[in-house]
Amino acid sequence: MQEADSLADALERLDRVTRRLRTECPWDREQDERSIVPHTVEEAYELAEAARQGDDDAMRDELGDVLFQVVFLCLLMEERGQGDLPAVADQLTEKLIRRHPHVYPSENDGDCETDAEPVETADDVRRQWDQIKSGVEGRTSEKDWRKPGIPSLIYANKVQWKLDPAEKPANVAAGNPDRERDEKEIGLLLWQAVEQARARGIDPELALRAEAESRASELQGPQ
Repeated sequence: MQEADSLADALERLDRVTRRLRTECPWDREQDERSIVPHTVEEAYELAEAARQGDDDAMRDELGDVLFQVVFLCLLMEERGQGDLPAVADQLTEKLIRRHPHVYPSENDGDCETDAEPVETADDVRRQWDQIKSGVEGRTSEKDWRKPGIPSLIYANKVQWKLDPAEKPANVAAGNPDRERDEKEIGLLLWQAVEQARARGIDPELALRAEAESRASELQGPQ
């Protein structure tokens, strides 16, 4: 097996293989964004499971699968003249620098309209992140966070956070010594909720989405 000598070599080889698959593999030739994205979502969940289990071998494998999804989707955009992998990487890099003025102060001089409070904790970073998204990037539409494609549990969690004015730790689970036990208890509660839904002939995903949408309507103005 050929091994690349550097990051640039590795990515260039992956790009070369992806382009060949796109032209020579019948399955890859037939794909477009709509057909590929479901696989992207599936790979992301498999990566999440590997991370949850702390399986480094599986992490490497699943990260590779997710990376291929990114490279392939970038190639599809390139074919339509709408961008390519370098453009995507550059746009992401600029966004990361813009949203981290506490790390890149010189690159953000005069561009970051935040409250100038010191950034010392993860919660401070989250507060500043939201301010930059709305003040600098102009992302004030509800469409920026009310995304219909995300699973209902993730959406419900986001709505609850928006509804709760109290600041929450950015990673509350990190300081929870009973995380394993609590995850099992919550898992059981959710399992029982799905059982109840099935017994009543209700789709639990749709039911939770409807409730979350109802709660989200309580929010005043764009969030």
